[in-house]
Amino acid sequence: MSHPLTHLDEGGHARMVDVTEKSPTVRAATAAGSVRVAPEVVALLRDGTVPKGDVLAVARVAGIQAAKKTPELLPLAHVIGVHGCTVDLTITDTGVDVVATVRTADRTGVEMEALTSVSVAALAVVDMVKGVDRTARITDIRVLSKQGGRSGSWTRPETQDHA
Repeated sequence: MSHPLTHLDEGGHARMVDVTEKSPTVRAATAAGSVRVAPEVVALLRDGTVPKGDVLAVARVAGIQAAKKTPELLPLAHVIGVHGCTVDLTITDTGVDVVATVRTADRTGVEMEALTSVSVAALAVVDMVKGVDRTARITDIRVLSKQGGRSGSWTRPETQDHA
C-alpha cells in the first residue's frame, strides 16, 4: 500500500516522485503575496526615492531568478524548464503586492516555482526598504491558480483568499 503523501515512501521516508513516465504538457501556476511597509515607505516607493534604488525592478529580477533556482532550494522539487516567468509588483496604500506566473512544458507543475518567485521578490522588497523601515513584513503568500497536468486547472476559491 502506498503512502497517501506522494513525497513519502511506504516507510514514511522522503523521496522524489518519479515523473519519468509522464508526458510533458503545458503547465502554469500563479502565486501572490504582499509586503507591508510603513506609510512613509509607500510614499518613497511611489516617488521612486527609496535610497537603495529601484525597488520594483530589483524585486522583479529576483523573482524571475528565484523561479529558475527552485530545485536548488527545495530538495524534492524537480529540475524543470522554466519557459516563462512574469513578476508583477503593485504599490498599494499598505506596501507592495507581488504576483508571479510561471509557465513550462514539462512533466510536473510549477506551483513551487511560482511560490518561490513571489517569496524571493518579496524578500528583495524587504531588503531594499529595510534601511528605512525595520517593520516591513511579508504576508499572505499563496497559490492563486494552476493550469495543466493530470489534475487540470484549479483556482483558489475567493472565500479562502483573505488578501
